[in-house]
Formats: sequence, C-alpha cells, structure tokens
Amino acid sequence: MTAMTQTEVTTARGSHAATSGPILEVENLTKYFPVKSSGLLRRTIGQVQAVDGVSFQVQRGSSLGLVGESGCGKSTTGRLITRLYDPTTGSMRFDGREIGKLSNRQMQPLRSEIQMIFQDPYSSLNPRHTVGAIIGTPLRVHKVVPEKQVLNRVRELLEVVGLNPEHYNRYPSEFSGGQRQRIGIARALALQPKLLVADEPVSALDVSIQAQVMNLLQDVQKEFDIAFLFIAHDLAVVRHFCPEVAVMYLGKIVEIADRDTLYRRPHHPYTQALLSAVPDVRQAAVGGRRERIRLEGDVPSPINPPSGCRFRTRCWMAQDICAKQEPPLIQIDATHKVSCHFAGERGTAGAVPVTLSTLGVDRHGNPIAGAQTAEDGHTGPGYAPTWKTLEERTAASAPLADANGVSAS
Repeated sequence: MTAMTQTEVTTARGSHAATSGPILEVENLTKYFPVKSSGLLRRTIGQVQAVDGVSFQVQRGSSLGLVGESGCGKSTTGRLITRLYDPTTGSMRFDGREIGKLSNRQMQPLRSEIQMIFQDPYSSLNPRHTVGAIIGTPLRVHKVVPEKQVLNRVRELLEVVGLNPEHYNRYPSEFSGGQRQRIGIARALALQPKLLVADEPVSALDVSIQAQVMNLLQDVQKEFDIAFLFIAHDLAVVRHFCPEVAVMYLGKIVEIADRDTLYRRPHHPYTQALLSAVPDVRQAAVGGRRERIRLEGDVPSPINPPSGCRFRTRCWMAQDICAKQEPPLIQIDATHKVSCHFAGERGTAGAVPVTLSTLGVDRHGNPIAGAQTAEDGHTGPGYAPTWKTLEERTAASAPLADANGVSAS
C-alpha cells in the first residue's frame, strides 16, 4: 500500500471514529476455569483455558462477527462481556468505562445497556412465566416505565418482533422455536441496550425462520442504533450481518478483518479451512468444485493446549518455529490482522516466517542474541494508523532467517 493511500485510509477511519468510535474495547481478556480433583480434598489440578488473551473492539451501531468451531471460546467471550462470568485477567471497556472489575452492585446500572440473546430459545425462557412477565420483568427491575405502562410497553415490543401483542398472557410452551427466539429478542430489546450479544440466535431455527429473525435483527439495529457482537457457526449468516469478522481457535483470535477481506483473501490456514467448507451456490451454478481443505486430527484440549501456535497440530504449513514461538496478532492492512508465522493467501505463503523481526528469533524459533524486537504487532483492540504489509515484514525478517548459521534454503 502506498503512503498516500494509507494516509487517506487513516484519515477516513479517523473521521469516522470521531463521530462514532467503539462502544466496546476488549484487551487481553482471559478466562480460566479450574479443574478440581476428585475426593474429599478437591484440589485444583489444572485450568481450562477457555479464553486466552482476546482483544477486539465493537463500533457503535455496528456488528462484529465471532466465528469458530464448537468449544473455541465464543460463548464464553459473550458471557464475559455481559458479566455473567467474571474475567480471570484482561480489560473490558464499555462506553469508556472499565467493567471487568465491577461488582454485581456496580454493574446493575449497566445491565440495561448490555443485553444478551441466548442460543437456546427453549431453555432461556422460564416455562412457568407468561410472555408478559418474561418481557416485563426487566422493565420493572430497572424501572424504565411506570408500573401502569408496563403492559402497553410489552405489547409494543411483541409487535416490534412480529408477534401478536395480545399473546402476552401465553406461556412459552405455546409458541414455536422461532417465536420463542423472537420473545428472547423482545426481552433483550426491552431496555433499549447499546450493545447486544447475540449468541447463535438462529442456529436452532429452521432456514425459513432464520431469514425472518435475521431481517428482524437488522431492522432493530437500524431503528435503535444497537451494536452487535454476533456469535455464530454459520459463516454465510455472519457475512450477511457483520461488516467485521473475527475468527477464534482454541481460545484465541487467529484472524480479524473486514468482511470482504476475510472472505475473499483469508491469510490464516484455519480461516482458509473454514471458508473452504462453506457451500458456494454461485460456483455450483457455473460448474466445477472448490478445493476442500480437510483438517486432520482433533481439536486439542484447552486444559493442555499445544506450545507455540495452537493450530500447529492440524496445520499443513507447521514448522519448527510454530512449536517454539506463539505468533503475535500482527496488522498487515488497514483493517486486517492475522496470527500466523506463515501468513498469506493459500499457495502464496513464503518460506521465511513473517514474524521474525517482530519476535527477534531465527526461522527455527531460537532467540537471536542482540536482536531487537519490532514493537509493531499492535495486539490491542482496533487497528493502528500505520502498519507493515506482508512484503515489508518478509523483507525485514529475511536477514534474521540466516542467523546462527541457519541456511535460508
């Protein structure tokens, strides 16, 4: 990227940030669950590293998609942001205020501004309460409207989500799965939040119902200017809804970029494998098949993750450095970060790791005496106004590849 183009991008992003800015900034967020031994004396014998050093930000009124395999830490991240879980370490700044260390009493005023749509529309609704009580309880707890106006507000919310307002006195068992999810959405919207964590809101629904719920969420976002952290497995749904997407693997973000860049030019092998599994209707229409990348082996245990790069046990490009050094999340474009020693489009990745100048190591991952590390990883949330392209990083890393007598060939 030329200097002029980079300046233009920086200026445009800066003017946009001045008017909107991030509503949520997450930096080095971790959550470890203790593993207890059996018996009377239940000692901690290990830690489940569910979320380990995650950093991202969500812009006001925008959406960030969070994708990855089951068990990679997506739902745990969402529950940390809503403070259903307490973080082990890290920072979470919501609307400029640190919320990671607030007590339950201190979080109470912020509960109305951070809401969550749960994945299962069957277990997330109390079967003993009517729809009116389910949606009206947040209004009463936070005293958003006077008691006499709660019922009218509940009816308005039911109408917003496409349900019959007169069904407020029915129980969840009298509704279908799609209707129950709409009730969950209405409950989340009752307090007019600034941030909505949607934990796979359409995964349990039929395809026809999925389209209705997705359109509903888009309409709600436009009407109320709500920011979304959208957690999902379906990459097609995420592409439709989110302008920015982050890919998680075993508790870490391995790639984050704007929608077009991530889907058209993924640079991490795990992202490439995920996208290769998505059916392409347009390609099927013209004939031919897209190459399917099949990952071998199972996902490692988060109790004892692999050293270095956590994806190396299933990666076809893994080398010595991948076992010794954890790849930093480096910025390679205006809105693109990737965590891989051999980042690049499929088939174009070079033989020299692009992270050598950042880590100060040789191509085998051994530290080089006297080598100065480049502080250009920018592992914090958001994107830096300046960055180095992959070509620039390769050129800076090439001299280090031959250090300690190691051949570059």
